[in-house]
Amino acid sequence: MLYKFEGVKTTLGCLFGLAICLLGAQHFEQYWQAYTTTISQLTLPILLFSAMFSAQFNRSRLALICVLWALLFASQTYAFPWSNWLQSSTSWLLLCGALILLMTSLTQDRALLSRHVLTRIVMLSTIGVCVYFWLTYQALIDTLLTRHTFTKVLSPYITAHIPLLLIGSLLLWRSITHKCLTLATLFSSFVLWLAMHVNWLTLPLDAVVAIVALVYLLTVSIDSYFLAYRDDLTALPTRRALNQLSLSLGRKYTVAMLDIDHFKKCNDTYGHDIGDQVLKLVASKLAKVKSGGKVFRYGGEEFTVVFPNKPPDIAFNALEQLREDIANYDMIIRQQQRQSKKSRQSKPPADRKVVNVTVSIGVATRQTKQAFEQVIKSADEALYRAKKKGRNNVSD
Repeated sequence: MLYKFEGVKTTLGCLFGLAICLLGAQHFEQYWQAYTTTISQLTLPILLFSAMFSAQFNRSRLALICVLWALLFASQTYAFPWSNWLQSSTSWLLLCGALILLMTSLTQDRALLSRHVLTRIVMLSTIGVCVYFWLTYQALIDTLLTRHTFTKVLSPYITAHIPLLLIGSLLLWRSITHKCLTLATLFSSFVLWLAMHVNWLTLPLDAVVAIVALVYLLTVSIDSYFLAYRDDLTALPTRRALNQLSLSLGRKYTVAMLDIDHFKKCNDTYGHDIGDQVLKLVASKLAKVKSGGKVFRYGGEEFTVVFPNKPPDIAFNALEQLREDIANYDMIIRQQQRQSKKSRQSKPPADRKVVNVTVSIGVATRQTKQAFEQVIKSADEALYRAKKKGRNNVSD
């Protein structure tokens, strides 16, 4: 199985952003040092607000981490019965925090106050108990390891180094193989967690936690933005994003309306799953449009391409090339029932079929004193003419 490292940019961006915030706070510490009391007083409210904000947008994983950061900060700021034990149990705290981040990355976002909350409490408790016994019986484990020459080498690292290396590797793998800002934020939190425990940061805890809370707020805000302005199926900007772009367009632009030919027939013949694959295919081809075109999913099987500051001839050539690329692509439709590896190697499935998808495109250029909605209507009329001419063509 081939993995796509589609989350590399997101991971690097998240790490870079967090590093800039921390290094910036450390570099300009002299300017905000006089307000440390105020920052300390605001840290807990900011964390709780971040937790509620995350829960409101169904980012329960980040909400849970915010709650745990709040508990840690409160335990080290105020005198709770367990505060002294927590301060002396740094190894337990380090491993528990790392395992909780890993557990969070392996679960899905659920409603924070639902039946899943009991499961998460049990998982958190299990992590705490397991780490406690792991550290308690470490002397026995060391004794068992020193009996063999090979395992004796691992003995100094078995307590924390090897578990943290495995946890960090899994978090990194999850982050770089999924284009998910939440997973990238969890991996960045792990790096920060390690940096705090090896004293790489000289910032006080309240400043670090406040920055983390603000980063989580930013993560949820960006995620929510993409949820509102990105289509889940095709990953293209939605019609709402198109309307937003229309407000910033100048006087010169070209708009194209694109429709997949015979899409309803494709759905009826092969099923909605194949229909979704067709939409993804067309969207992936549209995303490669040249000449500065911006692609949007308008609705259903319709897409819109906007060419800001481009004359109609340039847009027309780019769209014609796009139409050819889609029409010449062979899409393989396989039978729905999965086959064993042996049967796949023996001979091709009897009902394996190659189909070609075509699109019709209507193009319109903005005329003097013409509103964006009118240009869209003109492009839609041109699309209708392309359909009347036999489909699989570009019409203006």
